[in-house]
Amino acid sequence: MTELNRAALLVVTPHSSGAVPADILRDMLGDDLFDTPKREALLRRLFLDGDPYTDLIYAAPGARLLAAPWSRFAVDLNRERGDQAENGVLKLTTFDRQPLYPPGFQLSGPAREARLRRHWDTFDAQLAAELPATRLMIVGHCMAPQGPQLGPDTGTPRPAICLMTGTPDAPTFPRPHWEALRQHCADAFAPLIEASPYRDVSVGMPWTTDTLSASHHARSGVAAFGIELNSGLYLNSQAEPLDEVIRGLNASFARFADAALSLLEP
Repeated sequence: MTELNRAALLVVTPHSSGAVPADILRDMLGDDLFDTPKREALLRRLFLDGDPYTDLIYAAPGARLLAAPWSRFAVDLNRERGDQAENGVLKLTTFDRQPLYPPGFQLSGPAREARLRRHWDTFDAQLAAELPATRLMIVGHCMAPQGPQLGPDTGTPRPAICLMTGTPDAPTFPRPHWEALRQHCADAFAPLIEASPYRDVSVGMPWTTDTLSASHHARSGVAAFGIELNSGLYLNSQAEPLDEVIRGLNASFARFADAALSLLEP
């Protein structure tokens, strides 16, 4: 498949950014907003607790890439607007349950609505505007090697890759193609998986459904799925990026995206 054919592919990375708007950063840091080492340390931690480097990994040449402008800890764009759970759209802690805000901080109703209006609504509108020209949407993530404290699988080792295609009753990608999609993924990423301690390519483990895929598939009918890459594939023990592995993951993803698109051909 040529790069031109990939124009029908929309890739979304909702958690790739480590940026935080200055007003939200002030809520988190108070006067330490102006302490450069403390500010940069927090932003580095939030970047690594997001989906670091996923905008690079999933930037398939010729495809349209929509990358989040803000950290998931400012607003989580892969959550429903009204999700007020602990790991919902506006989080108060990191994934190891460390507080993001000073003791006693509360986000008022008007402040919550203002943040959603400025940051969640604008991204949602951008995404919706891209869908009429889209045949397939892939939502790109990474996951920690083991389930964190704030998650469905705390302490459980995770596979090399998880594909989130919905549930049998509510698929976001055609159910008859799930196994072929999994096999194409395993084939495309095989050299990098074989060079790592991570093995399985799963469908639905540890997550079945990507929220953006489900929401926008329901609205538009566009086929969609999420992909989670184990961050242990491309970050070393000091959480530093392995550039050649990221380069290889990007090439593997482009091959996989082509194969996924081909499954939707008449």
